[in-house]
Amino acid sequence: MSDHIEDKHFDRIDFATEPLAGESFEACTFTGCDFTEVRLDERVFIDTTFTNCNLSNAKVGGSGFRDVFFDRCKLIGVDFSSANDTIISFRFTDCILDYVSFARLPLKKTEFVNCSLIRAFFDDADLSSSKFDNCNLENAVFGKTNLEKTDLSTSYNYTIDPSNNRIKKAKFSINGLPGLLSEYDITIVA
Repeated sequence: MSDHIEDKHFDRIDFATEPLAGESFEACTFTGCDFTEVRLDERVFIDTTFTNCNLSNAKVGGSGFRDVFFDRCKLIGVDFSSANDTIISFRFTDCILDYVSFARLPLKKTEFVNCSLIRAFFDDADLSSSKFDNCNLENAVFGKTNLEKTDLSTSYNYTIDPSNNRIKKAKFSINGLPGLLSEYDITIVA
């Protein structure tokens, strides 16, 4: 099979038992596929959509993701921080991204819509102008993260230390104030 695969649809394939052939995928779609603990190292995905796929604990070291859309996918424990940070842009809708690492990645203008990001890691990431729309950020880690112009106004359960992150012109809701002020050990009364 060719190393470069273009405009192909993969439907309900268990890649744990049937290895994914190909090194680069462009304008492809993966629907209902299982990539649980699969090694996707050193592959490139461009303008590709994953729908209803399970990529939990998949290995993505050195892989590139450009204009990749994940819709209703489970990506628990994926370490995107090991991916190729020069080829990286995502969108996530209705995904489970618990325990995922985005540390040190340039993720400007990334959209997370209706996602669970419990214990996700964003240390040293550039999330400027990104949008977290109705996302659960319980115990997510933000340290030295660029959140300038990022919209978190509809998200919840986050704890972000303003003195350890860049938050200029970021949007937060009034309900998010406890998560911004928790470092100061104060009580907020409505």
